[in-house]
Amino acid sequence: MVEHFTIEVAEARPATDDKPSAGPVYRCIYAKDGLMELPNGIESPWEFFSRSVERNPNNRMLGSRDTVHGKVGPYVWRTYREAYDEALRIGSAIRSLGINPGGRCGVYGTNCPEWVIAMEACNSHGIYYVPLYDTLGANAVEFIINHAEVSIAFVHENKMQAILTCLPKCSSHLKVIVSFGNITDAQKSEAESVGVSCFAWKEFTSIGTPSHELPHKQKSDICTIMYTSGTTGEPKGVLLTNGSIMAQLTEEDSYFSFLPLAHVFDQVMETYCIYTGASVGFWRGDVRYLMEDVQELKPTMFCGLMHEGVADKISSGGALKKMLFQFAYDYKLNKLKEGWKQHEAAPFFDKLVFSKIKEVLGGRVRLIISGAAPLPTHVEEFLRVTSCSVLSQGYGLTESCAGCFTSIVNEYSMVGTVGVPVVTIEARLESVPEMGYDALSSVPRGEICLRGKTLFSGYHKRQDLTEEVFVDGWFHTGDIGEWQPNGSMKIIDRKKNIFKLSQGEYVSVENLESIYGQCPVIAAIWVYGNSFESSLVAVVIPDRSALEDWASTHHENGDFQSLCSNLKARKYILDELNKIGQKHKLRGFEMLKAIHLEPIPFDIERDLITPTFKLKRPQLLNYYKACCFDFTTTFDSIDKLYKEANGTKA
Repeated sequence: MVEHFTIEVAEARPATDDKPSAGPVYRCIYAKDGLMELPNGIESPWEFFSRSVERNPNNRMLGSRDTVHGKVGPYVWRTYREAYDEALRIGSAIRSLGINPGGRCGVYGTNCPEWVIAMEACNSHGIYYVPLYDTLGANAVEFIINHAEVSIAFVHENKMQAILTCLPKCSSHLKVIVSFGNITDAQKSEAESVGVSCFAWKEFTSIGTPSHELPHKQKSDICTIMYTSGTTGEPKGVLLTNGSIMAQLTEEDSYFSFLPLAHVFDQVMETYCIYTGASVGFWRGDVRYLMEDVQELKPTMFCGLMHEGVADKISSGGALKKMLFQFAYDYKLNKLKEGWKQHEAAPFFDKLVFSKIKEVLGGRVRLIISGAAPLPTHVEEFLRVTSCSVLSQGYGLTESCAGCFTSIVNEYSMVGTVGVPVVTIEARLESVPEMGYDALSSVPRGEICLRGKTLFSGYHKRQDLTEEVFVDGWFHTGDIGEWQPNGSMKIIDRKKNIFKLSQGEYVSVENLESIYGQCPVIAAIWVYGNSFESSLVAVVIPDRSALEDWASTHHENGDFQSLCSNLKARKYILDELNKIGQKHKLRGFEMLKAIHLEPIPFDIERDLITPTFKLKRPQLLNYYKACCFDFTTTFDSIDKLYKEANGTKA
């Protein structure tokens, strides 16, 4: 009998003329008597922080490594008391500039102690902190500053030039810049030329006075405006309250922070660390030094995956070691499948074989959390077996303040899923008839809908978008899920055409098709990507005249169909497409890595487009995964197209 980890708390809803059917409402079994409530008397994240300082004043809190004369030193730590006092000084300095509760403060740059201190300084005075980041597009920082009406921004030294470049278009709101480190005379002069004041971090901490009393704060007050991808290309400002941030939380841990603090997931993890008195060590922002920083910090928990680094450790061994590893791996995997807990499944092999793998992650890791995108099952199994630590996969959105589903640790039946609703959320599926998903079928599938205590309050200045996603009190995520027999959720599709790549970056595929469609040598394009890959591929209908003109110029023979299978022709069109991408300043992960040239236009007869010529994405995927590209010898499916994109032999 399969153990069930959710409980039904409301019945299904049948379809009506204007609404699709919806399945039953479920909660985690640990919240069967009601969703978790926050403790009385705690109204904001600042109170979490200040109480933790009272309990753990001398605990290490924030650590970073400095490079002096080309040599990297050990982690240097601020204690809880030191970070608290510094946040008070920064908060007082902000207030001395006339920025009051409800004001907007931008934070821009790579993860570092100053990022967190600036965030806590805002929390102390009820000032909204607004993460600024450029992965949402070339003009995203400028847009966010203007849209959120940011008046002061804390900026990492490596982002100073980027912020100065956009100043002329956003100085009507932004009046003060504070560098996390130093600031040059030239930078200060450039900012002052458009009426913006500049400060170095140490200079800024000295301008405040202790006379600014901390204002009273409430759970319902806005804490942060987090910007996320929008279907039109403009980022959406997600309003998160003090209560939604704190409702995610339930001694001596050390957390390795390398996911961007501009995303809510890492912010929630660091808030959790602050609550428990744990320490947070930051990496240097350069992937070349990632594993070196892990070795130095020796964290007990981190969010994210390092599967390739672990796999490299194995492949470097000899034949005998590989055979021993495979025997130990199979033995432990079978034990986990039988229901044994991580530390009980194979302690002998943990010590003899897998401890060497654990050392790659610093030797002390006990918890790995994955939440950026669904994990391939083989990667999840590999890490559960080899890391000697508990792995928990989850799912969430900025709108849900990061996690809304999480797998139950030491429960192998959760592999391949994102787990069950967290104790602050209840969930149901809503049917999506146009995609063939039925929430009332024997295998319930549909759009994941949420309600609970960690959801956002709406989109900043976009009531229309808020009303679009909040219907009858339910937040519609746009993700398609499938309930599993044990009550866990599996993500299987995306209702709208925005999705995450494996590194966690969002891609607006319709926007990219609009840009690539401007390429004069193509007639149509379907861009494809999924959460298990880090890049994009495409099926392209070439412009016949353009391709034949290229063939004539380059002395390539053959008819249109054979030219579509010509490797040189494919490279030519791929290069032309990516030139368009570069012209429009697309980011690296938005560039195409491989394409298939299709001589037959997308048509209604094969159910690939609608009567209004819109692409039917699920049908396109099914068609090109199933059909053989019989006019090329290089690949015969989307899977093989990805092999080409990843540089492996098809």
